[in-house]
Amino acid sequence: MLRFFNLDAVALLQVLEVPSSLHALALRPWTIFTYMFAHYDVWHILFNMLWLYWFGQLFLYFFTPRQFVGVYILGGLSGAFLFILAYNIFPYFASIAENSSLMGASASVMAIVFAVAFYKRDYEISLFLIGRIKLIYLALFTVLLDLIMLTSSNAGGHIAHIGGALFGIYFANRMQRGHDKTVWLNRILDKIANLFKPRPKMKVTYRRNETDLEYNTRKRDESEEVDRILDKLKKSGYDSLTTEERKKLFDASKK
Repeated sequence: MLRFFNLDAVALLQVLEVPSSLHALALRPWTIFTYMFAHYDVWHILFNMLWLYWFGQLFLYFFTPRQFVGVYILGGLSGAFLFILAYNIFPYFASIAENSSLMGASASVMAIVFAVAFYKRDYEISLFLIGRIKLIYLALFTVLLDLIMLTSSNAGGHIAHIGGALFGIYFANRMQRGHDKTVWLNRILDKIANLFKPRPKMKVTYRRNETDLEYNTRKRDESEEVDRILDKLKKSGYDSLTTEERKKLFDASKK
């Protein structure tokens, strides 16, 4: 689709991916948020969205949609933070730290998976060709693979997975103690959302050019006049009313 507008998809995605370079990050600070909502290829997003669909349903069985959003975003931020920290601390990544970047929802998805797995450690799921297995074992197996692949060509992605998983464990641990660590983020998101809500229409009021005594006297006289007209209507019928009396009765019926 971008080709129809002569736009370079790779250049656009580079504006969304989070860099490991602190200098580049200072120029593109928004990328710590945008990277978790973008992917380079179809298979990457398909795999992440399938995991998010399966384990997201489990998450919503125990938690709320607001907590889902909070864990997704905070898990993604944790993944980005660990990625940037590792690439700027460990000498192993010194030669590639200036030109490395991260993109994808994997860290956020891992946060969702580990939040459920560590909140309900005995919860079992059924896997094709394997049978029933505790969810926590599947979660631990995936993070074990990430640890093994820390020196692979996609080391940054695996580090981010671990960062997301750590936040998921932290969230589950605090929830078991009655503390929701997504509340503060959801409050910020609510305030941002409220900025785009349509403002209520202004209600215009007019100040009366009469005192309260004059107003009450006038309303009493109008009420007495309407009562008189109704009595006349009851006794003599509608035809007995004058044009002015009919108008007063009509105006009173609209109030």
